Amino acid sequence: MRLLQITASKGWRGHEQKIIYLYEAFRDFGYVEDQWIICPNNSEVYRIAKEKNMQVFGYDIKSEYDLKFAKDLKKFAEEHKADVVFIHNSESHTQAVLSSLLFGLKVPLVLCRTLIKRVDTNFFRKWKYNYNGIKKIICVSYPVVEVLKYAVKDHSRLCVVGSVTDINKFPKKHKTGLLHKEYNIPEEYKIIGNIAAFTGFKDHKTWVNTVAELHKRGLKAKYILVGDGPMEAEIRNQVKELGLENEIIFAGFRKDIPEILPEFDLFLFTSNNEPTGGVLLEAYACHVPIVAANAGGIPEVVVNGETGMLAEVGNPVSFADHVETLIGDTDLQKKFIENGYRFLTENFTKEVIARKMFEELNEVVMSNKK
Repeated sequence: MRLLQITASKGWRGHEQKIIYLYEAFRDFGYVEDQWIICPNNSEVYRIAKEKNMQVFGYDIKSEYDLKFAKDLKKFAEEHKADVVFIHNSESHTQAVLSSLLFGLKVPLVLCRTLIKRVDTNFFRKWKYNYNGIKKIICVSYPVVEVLKYAVKDHSRLCVVGSVTDINKFPKKHKTGLLHKEYNIPEEYKIIGNIAAFTGFKDHKTWVNTVAELHKRGLKAKYILVGDGPMEAEIRNQVKELGLENEIIFAGFRKDIPEILPEFDLFLFTSNNEPTGGVLLEAYACHVPIVAANAGGIPEVVVNGETGMLAEVGNPVSFADHVETLIGDTDLQKKFIENGYRFLTENFTKEVIARKMFEELNEVVMSNKK
């Protein structure tokens, strides 16, 4: 298989990391004959792919409807004899469809979808999901499939391949006191943390309200929020209004996640519409027990009572009850840590997910050759 991955995303979140992981896995496990990534010149994907000596081609993509890029995409795919174009975001979805529709791109298109969001909100969006050049839509969880069913007429084109993480990136399994020292946290205090962008569906408001409830109950802990985003100022104001400035630490965007995540005594994840929650897999890798929301695709990643605990969405009392139970029960923590790590290695490693992804992509390639 000769694989071309394409994204117009400039940021760096879980889906962009997934592009890099898949490139590495397809290469390391011998699934592809050759492969390339096309992305914006000023994107994190371009920078990281370059650092890793991957075959990456940067473009100055002017807009979602950049016809010059759509034309160049067709030329690139033909010159490199690509067997499939693997699309990773909405803008590149549009560009690939335009390349096929207007410039005669014959290579089959496969879309990777990771958002639980209706796409039937206007005619064009609905049409591009049903475009006959899109041979398969690979979703990260079943809730993503369910929400796409409102738009996609042929449900047989929808399938699921879960999130992926690289367990080799997370060798550290035990606390060293790093965060206690950095933020002058007393040794006897637990650290309860979260790693997420400050966006609406991550529901930091419930997270902060949960901290307020736990603080009221007298739990000896400090709370760390890692990440940045458009809602950070609003959440900071909420913390101030609740008088929690001394309890909640805003750690900002960090590049040392493999070092700081194992310092958490518990991972508290309140996201209310999460496709899967790749960071939860990282918590498994670092042996950190989890309390998460029973929402979206999270139950596909956290098995309630076996690999972690699921709380009622948006209910800080429910979250606080689960945190209190887990933080005070070392046997339960050990059970979740052992089961979670096993669940991770059996279902979500680069090797497992790359094989599943290859099988879905290869099915499209083989069908196209008939």
